[in-house]
Amino acid sequence: MNPLLLTDGYKVDHRRQYPVGTSLVYSNWTPRKSRIEGIDEVVFFGLQYFIKKYILEDFENHFFKQPKEKVVAEYKRRINCYLGENQVGTKHIEDLHDLGYIPMVIKALPEGVSVPIRVPMFTMYNTLPEFFWLTNYFETLLSAVVWMPCTSATIARQYRKILEQFAQETSSVPEFVDWQGHDFSMRGMAGIEAALISASGHLLSFTGTDTIPAIDFLEHYYNANAEKELVGGSVSATEHSVMCMGTLEDEIGTFRRLICDVYPKGIVSIVSDTWDLWKVLTDYLPKLKNEVMNRQGKVVIRPDSGDPVDILCGNPAGKNEHEKKGVIELLWDVFGGSINAKGFKELDPHIGAIYGDSITLDRAIRICKRLKDKGFASTNVVLGIGSYTYQYNTRDTFGFAMKATYGEVNGVGREIFKDPITDDGTKKSAKGLMMVTLESDGNYKLTDQATWQQEKQGELKEVFRDGKLLVEQSLFEIRQRIKNSL
Repeated sequence: MNPLLLTDGYKVDHRRQYPVGTSLVYSNWTPRKSRIEGIDEVVFFGLQYFIKKYILEDFENHFFKQPKEKVVAEYKRRINCYLGENQVGTKHIEDLHDLGYIPMVIKALPEGVSVPIRVPMFTMYNTLPEFFWLTNYFETLLSAVVWMPCTSATIARQYRKILEQFAQETSSVPEFVDWQGHDFSMRGMAGIEAALISASGHLLSFTGTDTIPAIDFLEHYYNANAEKELVGGSVSATEHSVMCMGTLEDEIGTFRRLICDVYPKGIVSIVSDTWDLWKVLTDYLPKLKNEVMNRQGKVVIRPDSGDPVDILCGNPAGKNEHEKKGVIELLWDVFGGSINAKGFKELDPHIGAIYGDSITLDRAIRICKRLKDKGFASTNVVLGIGSYTYQYNTRDTFGFAMKATYGEVNGVGREIFKDPITDDGTKKSAKGLMMVTLESDGNYKLTDQATWQQEKQGELKEVFRDGKLLVEQSLFEIRQRIKNSL
């Protein structure tokens, strides 16, 4: 598709609505509000993908490299059919095609940093006066693409923060946190692109994922190399269809075949609540203890039904002793383990658990806290983080918006802003040119109403100018920034 059609309909005629003599529009991308308790900084991620995919790939292949007559006719047909009689015209489209590149400057903070609410992550403005209309024409496409990787990366970082805290308090293997948050979200996301950009945001903080194409995404757009670094990984695992085909009558036989014949070594995750989780834990596993303990590797028990906090940690109001103990304590009863130097129980390395459904930040905290209260290390369990976490969000989760704050008309600058009297202050924008500085406490600070001289200073650096990507950031660098921010 002609990428100039990837916009809201009301954008197409803004060119004629700006004051006569407009030559520059300067806008910024900013998270304005957090709707998740405990998060007041947002991870910046996804702009490099946007530039490479949409500006350098799609505009090049589907606009600039196409015959001008074709793209102009396509644009004209769509707008005329959409608006009916109109005066939008196509001369500006022809001029852009003749130019052969996107005449824009994008200045940004480094991807992977955590940005306080109401501080811009990037700014952009046109470099040629006749293309002033192009800056905010990009708003819709930018917003649609960038809000989700920022949001998912931020939520993943919060999971990492929680899991690291409890691992430091209770575990002898805090490095296991790399694998403790596992992305299971792909099937529940709003399409493949959403799955890729969200899962890539997850992989900034963790290495566990079942979203295979996110690895290709990070190799293609973020200079990762899966042969030289661990971009993302997983383990062999069953699903309910496998267990059902083994039949209820011979469920223990299915466990035995998987443990002894199909996967005699390495890690295998077995979904265990197809029928009766408690029977698996208190009947089958004791009978299979020797087979489990003699393997070179780990058998991971996976429930994914019910309240994950109660299932894993035990429900004090449970109907029987099994429900009251929960998965981790029942595994300890069968396989035992060790007590680490911090005084917490760690399951024998031949056995483990993962919960793969309906995990939230709040449930992650409660699981870790209840395990700690029972004397178990938090790293006894892996949490499968799915679309229940990553898809239950919108652009408004962190109030993302791209707004113009400065323009020039007949060569004279205008500091512009919005401040709706009916709003609670969320939509009040900054004003004028932007300068973002890194303070001594490690936090970014916005200074608006800056001069052009000030605007050229600070932490917003040119990453794109006039059709060229100026800064290439790698997954390794971005992960390091996430790590440093913790």
